[in-house]
Amino acid sequence: MTDPPPPQDATADLGPDTSSLLSAVAAISSDLDLTSVLARIVEAATTLTSAKYGALGVLDPHGGFSDIVTTGIDQPTQDLIGELPHGRGILGLIVDEPQGLRLEDLSVHPSSVGFPPNHPPMTSFLGMPVRIRGTVFGNLYLTEKAGGGPFTASDEQLVEELARTAGYVIANARAFALSERRRQWLEASAELSHLLHPPVDVASALQQIVRTAREVSGARAVAMWSSLGAEHDTVALAQPGDHEALRALSGARASIPPPHGGAVVTTIDGVSLVLVPMRSHLAPAVALVAVPASESVLLDPQERELLAVYADQAAASLDRTQALTDRQDLAVISDRERIARDFHDIVIQRLFATGLQLQGVAAMSNEPAVSDRLDAAVRDLDDTIKAIRATIFELQERRGGSLRGSVRELVKEYVPVLGFSPTVRTSGPVDTAVSDELGTQLLAVLREAISNVARHALADDCQVDVTVVGERLELRVADDGVGIAARVAESGLRNVRRRADDLDGSLSVSRVGRRGTVLIWRVPLG
Repeated sequence: MTDPPPPQDATADLGPDTSSLLSAVAAISSDLDLTSVLARIVEAATTLTSAKYGALGVLDPHGGFSDIVTTGIDQPTQDLIGELPHGRGILGLIVDEPQGLRLEDLSVHPSSVGFPPNHPPMTSFLGMPVRIRGTVFGNLYLTEKAGGGPFTASDEQLVEELARTAGYVIANARAFALSERRRQWLEASAELSHLLHPPVDVASALQQIVRTAREVSGARAVAMWSSLGAEHDTVALAQPGDHEALRALSGARASIPPPHGGAVVTTIDGVSLVLVPMRSHLAPAVALVAVPASESVLLDPQERELLAVYADQAAASLDRTQALTDRQDLAVISDRERIARDFHDIVIQRLFATGLQLQGVAAMSNEPAVSDRLDAAVRDLDDTIKAIRATIFELQERRGGSLRGSVRELVKEYVPVLGFSPTVRTSGPVDTAVSDELGTQLLAVLREAISNVARHALADDCQVDVTVVGERLELRVADDGVGIAARVAESGLRNVRRRADDLDGSLSVSRVGRRGTVLIWRVPLG
């Protein structure tokens, strides 16, 4: 009995070209990391065609290259050449007309623009577009076939088949990368619920929200803009002292996106920014703004959508935290009301009844000593009733004297005149840190500001923010009306300014963009 023949390679009968193509396809399909996939495609193409140099240029929306992956040129040579090609000359031919191009000598072609200094000589050329679902993703370029001869029609056919397969592989790698990005953003969003679970240090929470957004997005800087003004913004930088990013963030503040819009891409002094509105109703956060790094994934529309979802989650979590704080304040007020009611309806009435009974017993007693003791007890009960009534009065004063409540009640008075309900937000220890005298001054300024909005602004919306930060009280009233004139005769505003001066504070009234006015009144708590 003879031994069976040894096993043979399954691709041995397919011919050398087909076998090499299948090996190249297997090589580029063995990874899901997009950067590695692109590098494998270039290496497989050079191996398949015996080319010395290869490159894959990824197209950007403007017809240039957003990225180029090369092989065959070592790093010292690359450093001498300088920056990579931009998609002009012969490379641009395939960008403009995405189809295969094979040249014996690329230097004699009319579109040739030559090579930069220190570039290695190249003669033969083969280019092929790489498509994903019919759309050109990038172009594959091969030069200098081994042996000095030109690329053949067989080479072109092999590269065309490789490019067709590469499109599917790249699509899978991009889908995998997107799913990974979604997972990272979902994890970041899930952390918000834990981060903002009461009790909350709001300042630390805001810093962590912004820092997480910067780390996940890979941006140079991320800021959370506040409706209270630039001094209340929260900023996280990748590199401390990145003044260019800070200037761009500051310069773009006049471009706050509409609350119901999506992510907006803008440029300030040559620096790109991504602006995402935060749809918050109680928290003062209005936008999440990122300065992408040059290679940042934020430049991709799908990544900006993920950032927008994160911003929505952050806004909802901040609103929930503010709502819980307001509910706790209402619970305290409700407890005070209940205690005051119980004191009045139960305790005082029982003490009063007990005092009457003791007076009746004293009148029936024939012993002077007993009568005196009973009269003293009645007087003690009277003093106790007075003390309880003082406590009830204090509880009622605290309930009715809440500065937060007074601000909301004052604004509510103007709703019929305004024709809409302004948004009222408070932040910080407004009820405990602001003295009664300062609270009275604040309400007077607020009344003048809301009155001006009702009489002059022709506004459709208005926001009132009362904030205590550190040792400072700030009132901010912003509307979307016609805007304050360049020159205006101050009457009520003169009194508002005088109140600020008397308290060593400041007043600023300015236009916001083409429409709208913002009034900011700041005074020290002391």
